[in-house]
Amino acid sequence: MMKTLVLVVHPNLAASQVNHRWAAAIEGQEGVTVHRLYEAYPDWQIDVAKEQALLEAHDRIVFQFPFYWYSSPPLLKKYLDDVLTYGWAYGSAGTKLHGKELLVAISMGGAHEDYQPGGRNQFTIPELLRPFQATSNMTGMKYLPVFSYGGLLKQSEADLDRSAELYVQHALRAEFSPLPLIEV
Repeated sequence: MMKTLVLVVHPNLAASQVNHRWAAAIEGQEGVTVHRLYEAYPDWQIDVAKEQALLEAHDRIVFQFPFYWYSSPPLLKKYLDDVLTYGWAYGSAGTKLHGKELLVAISMGGAHEDYQPGGRNQFTIPELLRPFQATSNMTGMKYLPVFSYGGLLKQSEADLDRSAELYVQHALRAEFSPLPLIEV
């Protein structure tokens, strides 16, 4: 059975409209470990050995976060800088993540149509998430289709609940087509 590690990276998860739902929906699923980084490291002092062991123990890694300022919350960047070390995650001897899968799941206040050439943000979501794909490539991981949920400001409670169901289905899917993005 595939083991999935979900890194929930939200600086105020309790106030979240969707990330809180997603974490609750996927937690308790068979083979899933949910790890809330801001709760684990309120002082930002990341236990590198612990995090590397967690990554090694799982087959699929999910980065779940709110997408703002065209990137992830800053603790995820620090996590990547601290945990994905030379000789462990990359470099000639850095093979610990080879063959694992990386999936990015983002929530956005803006609508998907804002993230198109000619749209308000000018760039597509896959273009803006390219650094995560590059990280996946550098570490020998397989980059899976992004799960994105947009237009949060206009969604009903039922829509938000449905997004959690779709997120779990996507994050735990056994096989993926080569689609670059799943939009809901």
